[in-house]
Amino acid sequence: MSDFLLELNEYPKLKKMVQGLGLPIPMPMTLDRATGPCEDTPLAGKDLVVYTTEKSALLASLSASAAATGAVVFVAGDSDLASKVEAGGGEFAVAPKAVNPGNGAPASMRAHAFVCDATEINDAAGLRALYDFFHPFGRSIAPNGRLVIIGRPPADEKKPERAAAQNALEGFVRAYAKEIGKSGATCNLLHVKKGAEDRLDGPLRFLLSKHSAYVTGQPLTVDAKAAAAQGADRRTGQLEGKVALVTGGARGIGAATAQRLADEGAKVIVLDRPADAEETEKTAQAVGGAALLLDVTDPAAPAKISDYVADECGGVDIVVHNAGVTRDKTLKNMKPELWDLTLEINLAAIARITDALLKKGLNDGGRIVCLSSIAGVAGNAGQTNYSASKAGVIGYVRNLGPSLAKRGITANAVAPGFIETRMTAAMPFAIREAARRMNSLGQGGQPLDIAEAVTFFASPAAHGVTGQVLRVCGQSLVGA
Repeated sequence: MSDFLLELNEYPKLKKMVQGLGLPIPMPMTLDRATGPCEDTPLAGKDLVVYTTEKSALLASLSASAAATGAVVFVAGDSDLASKVEAGGGEFAVAPKAVNPGNGAPASMRAHAFVCDATEINDAAGLRALYDFFHPFGRSIAPNGRLVIIGRPPADEKKPERAAAQNALEGFVRAYAKEIGKSGATCNLLHVKKGAEDRLDGPLRFLLSKHSAYVTGQPLTVDAKAAAAQGADRRTGQLEGKVALVTGGARGIGAATAQRLADEGAKVIVLDRPADAEETEKTAQAVGGAALLLDVTDPAAPAKISDYVADECGGVDIVVHNAGVTRDKTLKNMKPELWDLTLEINLAAIARITDALLKKGLNDGGRIVCLSSIAGVAGNAGQTNYSASKAGVIGYVRNLGPSLAKRGITANAVAPGFIETRMTAAMPFAIREAARRMNSLGQGGQPLDIAEAVTFFASPAAHGVTGQVLRVCGQSLVGA
């Protein structure tokens, strides 16, 4: 979709007019998105700066993850710590080098990635480590850089001072993400529960890669609830041998998701309404999958879906609940059928189909990914029905995830912000432009951005993440 304000911004006189009207100034930064499957070494040849401590329980797993990225690793500390990182990390592209942030970054450094292990920060005074690590490198972050801070879930802490310090990490991440967003750089937070240190790699690699280009200012928790997944250490071809079902898959976000899952090796079943048969067949053919024509509101749909995947595919490993509608009206002007239809498609159908698949069709170790929305987080005027349905999705996965842990099944949700689709293209100009700009990255997202997050949740590497909601919104200023 063309960006009108961005086009005007190319002409000095028109740019001045845009500024005079008080319109938001576009950020011309093009996000460095991935163009294919996940890479074995996402940071090959790039600089990665790591802060950790000798006492950290994450030292070994963080070292191994750093080594696997293919980056040139710098350790913020002395040479002894750099040696210990190397000892715990296996094969490094280049042996880790010590760098002292107190003296500033090396003049030639233009680091692409920074990982700060803040799990040993215990009180307010300890938070000075954030300043000491990031401040000297503030001007050395490469465009489209990746920053990840790792902490512990504050709710798990017994001492209030430590809980406060760990909770402070989220405020830092949200604020710093807004400071660096103009360059396309992102900053996110991983809460790693005790006992889940060996599940860090997958989420960390995702947040350090090009696949997370539109995810910033967000927290994500890694735990050991779900049974361990086979193949969690695989990177390229991580979904080979898997069967995925994508509802509402004919076009837009659904079609982009079907393509990404297929890129990773999955056989994809593209489900959509019989009225969209032509588009459904076209998408299924493009991804080398199968088309399934059903209306998710049909009372018989859950049984038909579970029978199909069980009998024709030997079960399904990934279920993506993408089908959804908007029927916008203020509540006082909303007809009851608009309320009912929205809740039926966006929420009730998800529960019915999932229930049927859990009884027959969804394999152990499977992945359930639901599409929510930032409207479900913050609410939107004229969308009481839509906001309620998407908030319901959030509550659904938070409850469902832990309940399926023994079967190794995870359930998560992706909450998109402003995404460039047919729906947003039909919005009034002023509303569309404002929505595009109201995030830290200063631009709208692409269907691919949502597909990337869904694909991460669908992968074995995400076996440490369940019951979570990840906002893919460029850190929208709307909502939490």
